Amino acid sequence: MKPTLPQGTRDFAAPTIRKREYILDTIKTVFELYGFEPLETPAIENLETVTGKYGDEGDKLIFKILNNGLDNPAKHRQAKEDFEKILQGKNVKTLTERALRYDLTIPFARYVAMNYAQLTMPYKRYQMQPVWRADRPQKGRYREFYQCDADVAGSYSLINDAELADIYLTVFKRLGIDIELKINSRKILTALAALCNGDNKMMSITVAIDKLNKIGMDKVKEELEKSGLGPRQIKIIEDYLNIRGSNEEKLGRLKTLFSNNEDGRKGIEELEFILNQLTINDSLLTIDLTLARGLNYYTGIIYEVKAKNAVMGSIGGGGRYDDLTGLFGVPNIPGVGISFGVDRIYDVMEELNLFPDKMQKGITALFFNMGKEESKFAFQQMQQLRNNGISCELYHEPAKMDKQFKYAAKKNIKYAIIIGSKEMQEQNCVVKDLAKNEQQTIALTELQNYFTK
Repeated sequence: MKPTLPQGTRDFAAPTIRKREYILDTIKTVFELYGFEPLETPAIENLETVTGKYGDEGDKLIFKILNNGLDNPAKHRQAKEDFEKILQGKNVKTLTERALRYDLTIPFARYVAMNYAQLTMPYKRYQMQPVWRADRPQKGRYREFYQCDADVAGSYSLINDAELADIYLTVFKRLGIDIELKINSRKILTALAALCNGDNKMMSITVAIDKLNKIGMDKVKEELEKSGLGPRQIKIIEDYLNIRGSNEEKLGRLKTLFSNNEDGRKGIEELEFILNQLTINDSLLTIDLTLARGLNYYTGIIYEVKAKNAVMGSIGGGGRYDDLTGLFGVPNIPGVGISFGVDRIYDVMEELNLFPDKMQKGITALFFNMGKEESKFAFQQMQQLRNNGISCELYHEPAKMDKQFKYAAKKNIKYAIIIGSKEMQEQNCVVKDLAKNEQQTIALTELQNYFTK
């Protein structure tokens, strides 16, 4: 049988891993700079932990795990019987109790709910781990992918929201990606729902608006109609989505539109605070009234990041969720967070050729294998270099020089070190710079200095 990968997953070879590590290290450095500390949570969560937290659309994308791996023999037998019933077309609810994590935000909220008494508030954490979604694979969208999140729990202060926006700007500047950071407030969307008497349709409205850039205005209007909204209500939403202009002009239109709505006024105040705190131009930070982020738990400022010069969806997003831990029986712990889409960022940097030329690591030197005694002697010299932080390896068997040179070339090894019987006797070696095609004889006592220079 020919080996294959599950759709939407990938293998990563060394060059790709090193590029990914460059992205991760850049993000991690900035997280640490802003006072965030690391956290890791299990890949598997209880199904009840994740279900109902992402809306109907999100729940459909959760990878559920069959119960046939449970330790309890009775449950194991029950799972097998249930699976047989599923194959017969019967609906069985006891088939799964666990799921792969869909994102890092809900596990973070679960962690805070379980440990809030021991945590110093506000608690600032970052997390870099894979997540899984049963989505349809396409460019920039995978079923297994990395997320890098930074969240603050235990503070209502909008300073945190502004800092997270600044983290986005700082990270992407360091990576060399020109971005547009878009912001909105869910309070404004709540006010919009109230304005068109669609308070009970809030989720349907935000999900439809969130699809605007993908499906266009006409399809959005069709979705709103299917959710039970009438022509007048849809017209109000369409007029709102058509608001254009600078950030200041948009805020002016919003103030008029929501002059009699408390949620609307609070949402406008949030946006004004972020803009005044960061004091940057509209080309970097843009109020985008079509931004909705269709997840249930957002309550305030929401973010989305797009790369300006690449054909790609969002490469980051997040927002405020002022009662997420309330879902786990611990109410009144506010939070705000952002996420970086590492895989999409990687694709953008590849497309725009943004990875540094000197970023690729590799083996510094290859000791040639010149025979049994020579290789034993070379091994000792190699260990001394390794002990001093110089990466190297010994060719695995005696072979023709040409074969060993080709091996070094294929692995992009910079130097060849040749120690034959003559060199052993004279306590020196031949070091060849493979890029320059130059070589010199060096005393073994000077070999370490040659590389540290």
